[in-house]
Amino acid sequence: MTDLGLSRPAGARGGLCPRLLTLAGGPAIALRLAAVAALCVALALATPNFLTETNILNVLRQAALLFLVGSGLTLVLIGGGIDLSVGANLGLSACLAALTLKATDSLVLTLLVGLATGTVIGLANGLAVAVMRIPPFIATYGMLWVLLGITYRVMAGESVHGFPPRFRFLGSGHFLGIPVPAYLMFVFLAVGGLFLARTRWGQEVYAMGANPEAARLSGIPVRSRQILTYTLSGAMAGLAALVFLARVNSAEGDIGEAMTLPAITAVLIGGTSLFGGVGTVTGTFIGALILTLVINGMNLLSVHSNWQPLVAGVIVILAVLVDSLTNRRRT
Repeated sequence: MTDLGLSRPAGARGGLCPRLLTLAGGPAIALRLAAVAALCVALALATPNFLTETNILNVLRQAALLFLVGSGLTLVLIGGGIDLSVGANLGLSACLAALTLKATDSLVLTLLVGLATGTVIGLANGLAVAVMRIPPFIATYGMLWVLLGITYRVMAGESVHGFPPRFRFLGSGHFLGIPVPAYLMFVFLAVGGLFLARTRWGQEVYAMGANPEAARLSGIPVRSRQILTYTLSGAMAGLAALVFLARVNSAEGDIGEAMTLPAITAVLIGGTSLFGGVGTVTGTFIGALILTLVINGMNLLSVHSNWQPLVAGVIVILAVLVDSLTNRRRT
């Protein structure tokens, strides 16, 4: 019978790497949930505006966008790679989708263009890393600049805005009082968790990140899995581009530039290791919530926006430091 990738791998029972499932659950989810609760209590005491319905829904909407970008990036990091181009990918995907919508007024074609652009860029990253053997940092950093150049060239300094309500519903609409992006977040949280925990492909990604040479010798198609993770990361960036575009109702050349650092930050806060082999999309979901709450709290407390990149940078350094110390203990 053909293996469709839905069975649990032999490695989960002591084959390639007996600790794979342990590593997959490595992030201290309970501790991070406690941090979310502590942040909520602190902000509720600090400002009466935090617990308003409008603010809570805004936090959900912002965390959803961050999660959509970060979930694909999580797969790449678990597999031992890095994708620095997700923000630029989002930007180009959003701009091409915006131009398509203005030119054709076709919602279906717009969605296809946004998703296809992100997916193709992810595939190109995967091929550069897996086939051309370019180090992931260099390949995706170079892709970042290529995409920025294309985006600025395509937009030519102009902006596209004023999209129809049927498209804007994707980013700013509500269903049963809950923002539509939140539904997308929970759907892909379930899909991503199922992929990593219950499919052979997901477990092979863990194995590849934990020890790529051992994974190759055990018969895992490492190059194919690398291409898969980068392609999925690109596809999620394309989806996030559509959500972001529908939310802000405008597209210009720099639309995605500010997304890369927050996405990486959310993934690292969630416990995904820069060294590969460890992480969950659940952790990324919680990391997105924590980062969103921190930024939301600074806004509510009238902390100047210039401080926000500094805070995000400090959080990244602390997350990497914890990851490095944890990795040393494992080895």
